[in-house]
Amino acid sequence: MLLYSLFGASILLVLVCLGLIFVNNNKQTAAIQAKQKQLQEAQQQLSILRSEVAEMRAGMLSIGKRVVAVEEKSKELEQLQDAQKYDDPNAKIYSRAVKMVELGADLEEIIRECELPRAEAELLMSLHKQKGAQ
Repeated sequence: MLLYSLFGASILLVLVCLGLIFVNNNKQTAAIQAKQKQLQEAQQQLSILRSEVAEMRAGMLSIGKRVVAVEEKSKELEQLQDAQKYDDPNAKIYSRAVKMVELGADLEEIIRECELPRAEAELLMSLHKQKGAQ
């Protein structure tokens, strides 16, 4: 009888241990499933972020290309402007007259050296004085 009691207690102990193992296994399975769900959500977020970064990179490249094009156009226009300044004989005369005014030449000297009409020479002198007063 004692043997049957020990046998019954042993079986009961084995069943309790199996039950605890089963419960523990279920908890671990639930924890693993929760972690897998978190991992999937993180992978989805990572995928979204990668696509957003790719879009931003494409946008930045496009902006960069536009900036380069604008800089090239600006240099081209600057070169054209410089070329026109040196190609136009009248512009040379006025540039020289302005330089003379800046260096302190008097009205008669500017008229004589640059062959400008008196009214234009007076206008250049007047503009230079106004510019200096500001």
